[in-house]
Amino acid sequence: MQYRNDKNGTPLSVLGYGCMRFTRKGGGIDLDKAERELLLAKELGVNYFDTAWFYHGGTSENAIGEVLNAFPRDSFYLADKFPGFDLKFFQDPANIFETQLNKCQVDHFDFYLLHNVSETSIDNFLSQEYGVIPYLLEQKRLGRIGHLGFSTHGNLQTIQR
Repeated sequence: MQYRNDKNGTPLSVLGYGCMRFTRKGGGIDLDKAERELLLAKELGVNYFDTAWFYHGGTSENAIGEVLNAFPRDSFYLADKFPGFDLKFFQDPANIFETQLNKCQVDHFDFYLLHNVSETSIDNFLSQEYGVIPYLLEQKRLGRIGHLGFSTHGNLQTIQR
């Protein structure tokens, strides 16, 4: 495995493990297979894992939490995302964030992204009424988010705002 050092000199694997495509079984995640795959990735040196609220109908965060809970928290990086697909999630960003921490069984996220910043969601992310960005910046200040960023499926003009 190859690594790149983060700002603190901690090595980050250049390959990460995305949890969007776990094998399915019986209408849900095949947890036995997911655990084997995650453990093999960890054994081979992967230390970056990525999940999101919507992956596998909301169960990906639980699966990653169950498996990675067996390892010291400083032995892996975890990325999660604020769900920007539905207006209802913007109503209470603190509840979403706390729920994600609990599902992942961690006290902080190394990387946290505004998920799917696009033409249909950017105004909600920027809205002072919802306060998503100020809330997340405060979590970063408190050390509960290491790196704050965004993912997009939008056009260039949208993300240049």
